[in-house]
Formats: sequence, structure tokens, C-alpha cells
Amino acid sequence: MELYSYFRSSASFRVRIALELKGLAYDYRPVHLPRGEQLGAAYAAVSATALVPQLIDGEVSLGQSLAIIEYLDESHPEPPLLPGSAIERARIRSIALDIACEIHPLNNLRVLRYLVRELKVGEEPKNAWYRHWVEQGLAAVERRLAAEPQTGRHCHGDTPTLADCVLVPQIFNARRFDCRLDHVPTVMRVFDACMALPAFQRAQPSACPDFEA
Repeated sequence: MELYSYFRSSASFRVRIALELKGLAYDYRPVHLPRGEQLGAAYAAVSATALVPQLIDGEVSLGQSLAIIEYLDESHPEPPLLPGSAIERARIRSIALDIACEIHPLNNLRVLRYLVRELKVGEEPKNAWYRHWVEQGLAAVERRLAAEPQTGRHCHGDTPTLADCVLVPQIFNARRFDCRLDHVPTVMRVFDACMALPAFQRAQPSACPDFEA
């Protein structure tokens, strides 16, 4: 199994967490996004979308982090990342999508570069854009986690699920851009519970072979 990844990519981070939680060995293939390696001919042969992550598993080639994680969950069912009944699995997916669809697309590298290069937005207004959408989006996740009885030690119950795989990388990015997090205590409690687990520690950016301080 091979994973094309960039250490700072939150989407790649999600998949690394899933692989670690399931104890699956893989070869790490770095793709340096700021240098534009994803746009070169070599990577075009791997990914038609020029995005990371991309998982290669034998003849299987998959992009999109949530699709990859669901593939891993179905092909390697233990431990399950989408456990429980249909409604429980739907809740887990909806929390993951609250982050992956409502927060992340507004602050990924392509968007931030477009703001700066094409729209001539300055560094501080760019960072203000980032903080606004992250802080607002995490506040919505906080309201859910704090109010819904299914929340436990983790986003859903007391073991990590798909939702935790998506939550943790977003907090890493929020901290990198100095977002305020004091308004999301339940989110941060779940984050701390996740980061106490070896699988999350092994998947974090600083543990990646392409890590740059």
C-alpha cells in the first residue's frame, strides 16, 4: 500500500490517522505542494486531480480522503471507523462533513494562494479570512458535540471514528494560523483525547518523513 501525502496536508493527515488506527503498513510517497510537485508530469500519472492524498492499494487507486477512509474501513473492518447503526454512522459522517466540506475548502492552500496571487489580498487579510472561517466552523462543531448525547470521549462514543480523523488535522491547522480555540472547549477535549493515543501521534505532521519545521 502506498500513500501520496504532504506532511502539512490536513486531508492526507486524515488518511494517515486511519491507517495508523487500523495498524496498516504503507509506503509514504511525499508530494511537496508548495513547490508544485503535484502539478508535474510524474504525479499526473498517479492522480488526475493533482491533489493529495492518493492511495494505491494493488490495482486500486483512490483520491479524496473521506472516500479513502471508507474504503479502508470496508476492506479492513477492524477497528471500525464507522461503527453502530445507520443513524450512528450518519452522525459520524455528518460531523466529518461539517469540517471537510464547510471549513477545509475555504482555507486550503489553493484558495489561500488564489487570494494572494490573483486577488492581491495581503498577508494579514488572508490570515483573517482563514481565522474567520475556521473559528466560525469549529463553533458549529462545538455546538453539536456539546449538545448531542452521543458525544463521548471522542466525537462519537469513546473510541475514535471517521469524525475524529477529520477533526484533529483541522485543529493542527487552526493552531498554525493562531485561531482562537477557547470558544470550543468540547472540541479541544476531544482533540486532547485523540492526541493521547499513539496512532494519532504517529500520524501527525512532525512524524512524517517529509516534515519541515
